[in-house]
Amino acid sequence: MAQARRGRIVKGIAGFYYVHVPREGVYECRARNFRRGGQKPLVGDDVEIRVLDERERLGNISRLLPRRSQLIRPAVANIDQAMILFALARPQPNFNLLDRFLVMMGKRQIPCLICLNKRDLDGEGLGEQVQSVYRACGYETLLISVSRGEGLEEAGRLLEGKTTAVAGPSGVGKSSLINSLQSDIVMETGDVSGKIERGRHTTRHSELIALGERTYILDTPGFSSLELWDVEKEELADFYPEMALCRGRCRFTGCSHISEPDCAVKELLEQGKISPMRYESYRQLYQELKDRRRYG
Repeated sequence: MAQARRGRIVKGIAGFYYVHVPREGVYECRARNFRRGGQKPLVGDDVEIRVLDERERLGNISRLLPRRSQLIRPAVANIDQAMILFALARPQPNFNLLDRFLVMMGKRQIPCLICLNKRDLDGEGLGEQVQSVYRACGYETLLISVSRGEGLEEAGRLLEGKTTAVAGPSGVGKSSLINSLQSDIVMETGDVSGKIERGRHTTRHSELIALGERTYILDTPGFSSLELWDVEKEELADFYPEMALCRGRCRFTGCSHISEPDCAVKELLEQGKISPMRYESYRQLYQELKDRRRYG
């Protein structure tokens, strides 16, 4: 009789699922009879498997365990937090894109940790300024240099006991960071193109990497833009923590915080209590969502 094990799906390719069983290793599995019930296993799923060949580490997934959370793009399950990685130089940071990541994760109630990489290339103190802005909004924000090994111990500490999705645009050092945090898997890394200042997409599949018995990091394919396809303009301010505190304090119910008088958000902006960079990001995203509804 086949032996039962519990583990987590760490990768799925062409109908095969690779399941990490703590203290044993990774089993190559097929999923049986799930489509009939409308279920499909995802990377990050906790599963029960039946071992078919112990020596070759082969098995079948016999049961999907309940999910704690789920992302649609990428399609992964059971993420506890997101580590959003941006570079301070080469390529130059796009903070509107950073805020898109934060809004997307906020929509799914996934806490975010911000890592600003390549601090060794930051000769003008940009990192400290940005760190101050996002910490004031309630985000844990680290300045690191993967190439010099700076800040990695603190980053690793914040990952312990959690499943963390590592996200960010290409060329910021995601694969290098993940390589530095673990030793069993060495991922392909790519150079940044000197012509367009964007890295080649070196991650082709979402993959969960075990750093410890209960600690995983999820690497996801790189991208340079992010569509907020499930966020409505009326709820956008809810995903800016410094603006969410103003809820109910504006003169008009449903205030957009753009053109209305007696707006609590704009008052805090004038007092220097809300970052102009963050407010401009909000204004741009609000207009984008407004235009999408108008022309979509």
